[in-house]
Amino acid sequence: MKTRRVCLLAAGLLAAAVCAACSGEKGRVENTSQTVSEGAAAAGKMDGQGTLTDDSGTEDGDGETEPVELTLWTYPVGNWGSQSSVSSLLSGFHRAYPQYHVTLKCVDYETGDAEVEDAIAAGQLPDLVLEGPERLVAGWGSQGKMADLSDLWESETAARIYPEVREACRGGDGTYYEFPICMTTHCMAINREMFEKAGAFSYIDEENRTWSTEDFVKAVEALYAAGQEKVAVVFCGGQGGDQGTRALVNNLYGGTFTNEEHTEYTVNSEENAKALTLLQNLDGIEFAPDLVGGDEVDLFGSGELAMAFCWNVSMEIKQIINNQDMTFDAFPMAFPTESGEPRLQGGIWGFGIFDNGDPARIEAAKEFIRYMTEDDTQYKRAVQTSTYWPVREVADIYANDELMTEYGMFMKYMGNYYQVTPGWVDVRTAWWHMLQKVGEGMDAAQALEEFDETAKQAAAGAKQ
Repeated sequence: MKTRRVCLLAAGLLAAAVCAACSGEKGRVENTSQTVSEGAAAAGKMDGQGTLTDDSGTEDGDGETEPVELTLWTYPVGNWGSQSSVSSLLSGFHRAYPQYHVTLKCVDYETGDAEVEDAIAAGQLPDLVLEGPERLVAGWGSQGKMADLSDLWESETAARIYPEVREACRGGDGTYYEFPICMTTHCMAINREMFEKAGAFSYIDEENRTWSTEDFVKAVEALYAAGQEKVAVVFCGGQGGDQGTRALVNNLYGGTFTNEEHTEYTVNSEENAKALTLLQNLDGIEFAPDLVGGDEVDLFGSGELAMAFCWNVSMEIKQIINNQDMTFDAFPMAFPTESGEPRLQGGIWGFGIFDNGDPARIEAAKEFIRYMTEDDTQYKRAVQTSTYWPVREVADIYANDELMTEYGMFMKYMGNYYQVTPGWVDVRTAWWHMLQKVGEGMDAAQALEEFDETAKQAAAGAKQ
């Protein structure tokens, strides 16, 4: 029940967390003039703009210090999107490296990309940016805007990073444009009480949090027969939360989104057509062209839906903190599969460095990355600030935290990270347009063929 979960340590850790992907990618821009914590201020002094400065650095001719100035832009990756949270991490860096000074700017997913593009056009690039491979590698990296981080990957620390994460941080030319700090898997959730009342909970493997496609259908039918006319929605009003709909369709009958090499899209398949047709014809499942993932989560939290396809630990905490009407147990689940081996969509986030042509600033930015990732104690703080999981083995990072332990079990189901495939931005848009067509009654095979043409053009254009 909700009251059980509120008392968990995770509620305190994640109170400010935002699941950007599941909320229509709407975050919050933190004002860089916001007052930072006393701990951050202790590392230096506050200037008139409210940013953190250091008293130490390189001495000039007048005896005054001039630290190397760096800028760090963070997208809302958990509490890395909160200036007050990140400033405590920066204070430690400033104490360890008084010759450097980092100014923080928190951007959101609604306007952040435009701000970065404006900065590129103006030649005023931030030094460091915290985001995922789809932007750092497949986006700005492929455009030649990012610095080569290959030397960071030669360390003993880097050797401990999971191979699938390593692969996602490397561009098609073999260059590393990202050094990762955290990862997660996105799952789905069911209303346990509603399932039990309808006799549908018996179709679930409670221990492993898995179920077959056949049992998923039986559960939907049982809920619908019990009077729950709106069991779930396939939201397709935009890209927000679309990792849920992609995972749902791909898992049902073993379809894929791209090939293993991430060079072409494989969505147009018999397996995916079969899955879309099932969803199109199953009573209790509705296609919702006016909803995105965040809307679906709100409907689920209010008890209007029996399941949500857009879910992860941050979504549960957000509902616990903000939704007093959510009194049921949101039971996280892997997506249903015919094979019994779910492949969940993953998120990877880390640091990239824009190539500003200044070797000294690039090297200083690399020192910042080393500071945040090489020492296990400091690395734990960085990961815990993200509210996700480490990209290498780290012991007891969420010890005695029941909620994080519960969601941590889904990490073993993490599938292929294909969001670095060329043309990703355009293909992502084509995906929810395709779902809208299926929802309007178009034959699934035809909708996939039209999608495939768009995907091929997008991939070819990106490779030029």
